[in-house]
Amino acid sequence: MTKIPNKFFFRIGEVSKLTGVEPHVLRYWETEFKALRPKKNKAGQRVYKKKDVLLVLKIKELLYDEKYTIAGAQRRIEAEGDASEIAGANPQIKETLQEVKAELKEVLEILS
Repeated sequence: MTKIPNKFFFRIGEVSKLTGVEPHVLRYWETEFKALRPKKNKAGQRVYKKKDVLLVLKIKELLYDEKYTIAGAQRRIEAEGDASEIAGANPQIKETLQEVKAELKEVLEILS
């Protein structure tokens, strides 16, 4: 699995390089998968969070490796619910989510 850098936000080009998915495909997936909705900054650029990158990797795995159709992958993602349930199916994703939670906790402690 690709090591995701310790950043809070990623631009679409960075997500494309990390996941091996072309930007136009990422934009298409945003229209098909309700869970994949990156925010836009003031300049109108998409900004993905780490959980969005993990979701893109999960969608890629479902479509390309497990040969799901778009509709099948949609049902699977919806059935699995939030990122923590998706992480339960993949130990590497769970580990990354735990790292993110620890980082956020540190940031909150610094800000307090």
